[in-house]
Parts: sequence; C-alpha cells; structure tokens
Amino acid sequence: MAIANVSTTITVSKKTKDLLARLKGNRTWDEFLMELAQKYRRERAQQALKQLREIEFDSSYEEVRLKLRLKES
Repeated sequence: MAIANVSTTITVSKKTKDLLARLKGNRTWDEFLMELAQKYRRERAQQALKQLREIEFDSSYEEVRLKLRLKES
C-alpha cells in the first residue's frame, strides 16, 4: 500500500513549537514526530506488559478485564 506524501499543518502554541524544535534537532519534522509516536507506542506496550505480569494467575477473567481497564466486547 502506497502512502501519499501529503503536507499538513498542525496548530500548536509558540512555547510548544519552540520546545519541539529544540528536541527535533537536525531531523525533519516527519522523522521527529514519527520517532515520538513510535516511542509512545513502545512505552504503552511496555506498561501493558508490566500490568499483565502483575496480575495473579488465579484472577478471574472479570478481574483481569477490570485491572486492564478493558471495555466490554
């Protein structure tokens, strides 16, 4: 699947833009924001694994669902 290279604008405060620009360094905005998004995903996955490891094996499905804050399916 090909992804179109489309340019967009995101409105942020000057304070936020200045901070992000310093963190971005020499990378393009696309590279920098992709890296941030991937780091965020990894962190969320690590948190989920940590939560799973903390659940007792004798917990019921309902207890596991509640501890993981899963929605009804």
